[in-house]
Amino acid sequence: MATGVFDILHSGHLAFLREAKKLGDELVVVVATDTLAEKMKHRPINSQETRLELINEIRIVDRALIGDDRDMYKTVERVRPDVIALGFDQKHDETKILAEIERRGFGPVRVVRVGQFGGELEATRRIVQKIIEWYRLQQELAKVEGRRQEGDDK
Repeated sequence: MATGVFDILHSGHLAFLREAKKLGDELVVVVATDTLAEKMKHRPINSQETRLELINEIRIVDRALIGDDRDMYKTVERVRPDVIALGFDQKHDETKILAEIERRGFGPVRVVRVGQFGGELEATRRIVQKIIEWYRLQQELAKVEGRRQEGDDK
C-alpha cells in the first residue's frame, strides 16, 4: 500500500509507485482527501476525485481509493496491507504507525520508507515554482517587447 496526495502527477510519483510495487504482489494506492491534503501539505489544485482517477490510470496500480480524512488507520484496516510504503518526504513516523497498527490488532505490517529520486521536477512544489518563474519571465518579456500578456487587466 502506498499513500500520497498525488496532486500534480510527476516523475517522482511514478518512481515512488514503481518502488512501492516492488515491495508486494499488489499495489493499492490511497489518495489523500482534499481536507487531509490541505492539512498535511497544501490545498490541492486537483480534487480528490480527479487525483483518484489519474492514479487509477497508472498501469502498475492495481487498485486506488480515497483515504479517510479523520482516521488513516481505518483505511489501513480496510486494505490490510502486508507493506506500507512511505515517500521520502512524507511526515509519517514509521515507529508510530507500527505501534498504532499493533495496538489496533490488524498487523503484522512492514513500513518501508522509499528513497528520494533525482530529477529537476520530481516534486509538486518544484513544478509550481517553475511555472511561477516561467510566468514572471513571460510578463517581463511582454513589458520589454511592449505587448500585453494574456490575463493582464491593463
